[in-house]
Amino acid sequence: MLINSANLDALRLGFKTNFQNGLGQADQDWQKIATVVPSATKEQKYGWLGKIPNVREWIGARAVQNLMQHDYAIKEKALELTLGVDRDDIETDNLGIYNPLFTEMGLSTGSQWAQMVYAQLKSGFASNCYDGQFFFDTDHPVLDAAGNVTSVANTDGGSGTAWFMLDASRALKPIILQKRKDFEFVSKDKVTDDNVFHNKEFIYGADARANTGFGFWQMAWGSKQTLDAASYATARAALMGMKGDYGRPLGLNRFLLVVPPSLESAGRKILNSDYGTGGVTNEWKGTAELMVTPWLA
Repeated sequence: MLINSANLDALRLGFKTNFQNGLGQADQDWQKIATVVPSATKEQKYGWLGKIPNVREWIGARAVQNLMQHDYAIKEKALELTLGVDRDDIETDNLGIYNPLFTEMGLSTGSQWAQMVYAQLKSGFASNCYDGQFFFDTDHPVLDAAGNVTSVANTDGGSGTAWFMLDASRALKPIILQKRKDFEFVSKDKVTDDNVFHNKEFIYGADARANTGFGFWQMAWGSKQTLDAASYATARAALMGMKGDYGRPLGLNRFLLVVPPSLESAGRKILNSDYGTGGVTNEWKGTAELMVTPWLA
């Protein structure tokens, strides 16, 4: 192949097409548990997370519900993936080896969001959310009906494999994926570029700016107890009983049971089987959607 502008343009288009094909193959299930929030700054503050507003009877003047402020912010990360193509391979038309590589490049960048979202979820047992507590904790501060601070749990602890029950039906899901710049395919493939001149290497890459954080802890239950009917019932009852400040019921009832592959069988027994242990009717059949993801493995 002659190294000229027309051939290099065609080569770039082919690599980009392979990249886009791989991008389209990436797992998108993460969107069920994460809300994408656009950002225009390196660090986005989410102080308003401290308050879920409540409707009141209108007696007298309106009561302005000021949002409680918390110093919770998500700081973006710069992400990149870069591949090099040897000039000799271009000149000898030895490019077939690169087509699947660029497809995998697209798949890898497209899968980055799933990897980050599920890693954020897993970190919830030891990472703080907006109220300064671990996202999954036993003593989140909430105001009761009388305005007194009480402690509320969204975990029952344990030491086994982690599993999660989430209500992801609301506008803000339990995980936030903050994006300032999505992945973009770029290249340094002009014959005058330094990398070509010095290293006879054409460079192609993708980069983005994003990070993950936590939404409302009230809409998520994390457990490391054995996943069985009893622990499932505990999680379900706890989430359905969640309240915001001043005793406001949150009305959570549309649940995802999110498990790693090692707990798929246990999850299916709870949600799909007609009968439970001892041949009794399985009362939990169909009460949640099962999501099995390799990103929790």
